[in-house]
Amino acid sequence: MRSYGTESSLGAARTPLILGPSAIVVGITAAICYTLYTDSKAPAAAEAATDKVKSASTEPPKTFTGGDQGFIDLKLSEVSNINHNVKRLRFELPDKDAVSGLTVASALITKYKSPDMEKPVIRPYTPVSDEDERGYLDLLIKRYPNGPMSEHMHSMTPGQRLDFKGPILKYQWSTNKHNHIALIAGGTGITPMFQLTRRIFKDPAEKTKVTLVFANVGEEDILLKKEFERLESEYPNRFRAFYTLDTPPKSWPYGTGYVTKELLEKVIPGPKEENVKVFVCGPPGMYKAISGMKKSPQDQGELSGFLKELGYSKDQVYKF
Repeated sequence: MRSYGTESSLGAARTPLILGPSAIVVGITAAICYTLYTDSKAPAAAEAATDKVKSASTEPPKTFTGGDQGFIDLKLSEVSNINHNVKRLRFELPDKDAVSGLTVASALITKYKSPDMEKPVIRPYTPVSDEDERGYLDLLIKRYPNGPMSEHMHSMTPGQRLDFKGPILKYQWSTNKHNHIALIAGGTGITPMFQLTRRIFKDPAEKTKVTLVFANVGEEDILLKKEFERLESEYPNRFRAFYTLDTPPKSWPYGTGYVTKELLEKVIPGPKEENVKVFVCGPPGMYKAISGMKKSPQDQGELSGFLKELGYSKDQVYKF
């Protein structure tokens, strides 16, 4: 049996302290329990730290993933009047922490069918909300007379639901893909142009220059004008916007009438500049005059109109 001793501060003689078998068992048990406890804390702490890192780096869930996902019905949460025939509609995503899943440039397909319709109405729309926004997406919808989808969406009230599917990829953008791009838009054809512009100017690594030519009927029809004016103010050497109106006010400082060949030749980057791209989106009449029509969503068709006359090649033009 082993003995342990202590010494008093007065230098007293050692007094042996004898530990019995039961005390030794208790001591050994306590030591083992303490070791197990401290050893179990280390992996638990490490696991918690790993989970924290994973949580911080995990991307938000994507609502739309394409492929065979099918349609998802979203609830309308807010409606705002923009002008006499345009509304901003905000739709809630199923998960408040989710993003839409759209890339730039891409769109969503909407579907609606009333009881008296033989077939559903299907229309593509490009959201104007940022792709990184969580929990919702915004659409700008212009009401067209006898337009079944736009009329239905303008009649919707918060709480109603609409079917969406996507994303439908249009033009895959990557940082500094082009040196200079020109955006030629009419009416609500501005929405894919805004999506592309927003993507470019939120990326600090981007150096791409952007020139916008935007045609409308009246001044109140110019959508997202404040957003474009902000970009002109913040990036005066990289972003320029030119507007033209069919019925301009008396003090209108910009263009009048349709987009012309002379206007394009004057303001957009020329076809001989290095790595330029021209994007077109608007009503059929604008396509016919400026670039020619697309044959289908997958077929850009031949290039014609003003852009061909100015010397651009088919590869330098993209029709949304």
